[in-house]
Amino acid sequence: DARAYNNMGIALQDLGQLNDAVTSYRQALKINPAYAKAHNNLGTALQDLGQPDDAITSYRRALDINPDYINAKSHLLFALNNTTNNAPSYYLEQARQYGQMVAQKVTARFSAWLCADRPERLRVGMVSGDLRIHPVGFFLEGMLAQLDHTRIELIAYPTNPVTDELTARIRPHFAAWKPLYGLSDEAAARLIHADGVHVLLDLSGHTAKNRLPVFAWKPAPVQATWLGYFASTGVAEMDYIIGDKWILPDGEEHHFVEKGWRLSGTVHCMSLPREDIQVGELPALRNRSITFGSLNNLTKMNDSVVACWARILSAIPDSRLYLNSGTLRDPAVRNSILARYAAHGIAADRLMLEATTGRSAALHSYNKMDIALDPFPYPGGSSSYEALWMGVPVLTMRGSNYISHLGESTLHNAGLPDWIAANEEDYIAKAIVLAGDKSRLAALRAGLRQQVLASPLFDAKGFARSFEAALWGMWQAWRDTHPSNNQTS
Repeated sequence: DARAYNNMGIALQDLGQLNDAVTSYRQALKINPAYAKAHNNLGTALQDLGQPDDAITSYRRALDINPDYINAKSHLLFALNNTTNNAPSYYLEQARQYGQMVAQKVTARFSAWLCADRPERLRVGMVSGDLRIHPVGFFLEGMLAQLDHTRIELIAYPTNPVTDELTARIRPHFAAWKPLYGLSDEAAARLIHADGVHVLLDLSGHTAKNRLPVFAWKPAPVQATWLGYFASTGVAEMDYIIGDKWILPDGEEHHFVEKGWRLSGTVHCMSLPREDIQVGELPALRNRSITFGSLNNLTKMNDSVVACWARILSAIPDSRLYLNSGTLRDPAVRNSILARYAAHGIAADRLMLEATTGRSAALHSYNKMDIALDPFPYPGGSSSYEALWMGVPVLTMRGSNYISHLGESTLHNAGLPDWIAANEEDYIAKAIVLAGDKSRLAALRAGLRQQVLASPLFDAKGFARSFEAALWGMWQAWRDTHPSNNQTS
């Protein structure tokens, strides 16, 4: 029974047994090659294994079988961000197709709204599956505490029933908490519309538990995507994508269906970690060798990244690479990583593989590395902020689209522009030069936490003012183009 093998694959994947999940999905497809859901699920497992190109093949096969498979299209868009093989124009073409797919499901798009025409407080809705212990939650918490609630009234629209202690801490900052899980797209859109929201924010994009199809109903007059995703949603009814001057540079407006809205300073602001963890001594001083590292999801470690990092290790004979990711709990995944580096001549003893649990353990692990390596084209987000807070500088590469510019934004705001490489060859050259100056690394490590705490990256109050100005600016821009409307006060 193909369905049984598909369901077993889902269970294995939830348990972190990714290779066994792949085997189960493939068995389902051996029985029923036209099983679109199994192709889609196989893609998600391959993506988690750091094989985005194979994942993309699976998603395309699912869409060949079922052209209206919205989730598979969304998964495809996410996977395209992890490869170096696709131009921004191809991504946008696929994103527009997604937008058309969800638009076709809308029976009556809203064209008039119930929000107050001249509000004293702007009513802002946040749609997210990650109002919890998650990078989105870590970026939100500090900013929410600093927002001026006499000017901004927040409504949460969680799309995920999972809650935790971070949920409990941020919930009081919302005037209302209205779950969307269990509601159809139409019911969710009608709920939001009835609430009289001025600005509706998508904090998920094409990630898990997103409700992008709701935005196609246009339940709020102004809609924007921010924080949880780093590319165009493809939804024509999404008015803005929020960024900053580094990730939304002039000349790249054609990458999006949305208009770009630049925040002053940084596009994100990390909440201060609650964990009391001290920055340790530079590991190279006691190890007498450089340890590079990454705590990014293995999904981002595509073949180009592996080849690049292997060249760095080959150029510095005593160096090691430390990787820490939850998927490394699976012995088969560990063996796969070792094999991928062995194919480039890197012996297993040059790799340190761990799968720690919890944020505290993750932060402690930065005391095992000297330099953090950013993957490409999908650089680190919260992991880069946490590395810098732990005194570990991050080497990143200049990008060519929103997502690949993310590292540039982080390091410019951190005051480390010299850690941004122009291209892959420069990335390798910089890694070699920077690793060769242990005294400089030690001095940088000693002062880096204070440096970034004084930067826009952790300035929650300043970021809150910038974010408030953006929300009001988007609303005013809408008012300026809609002097007569059907709103009620």
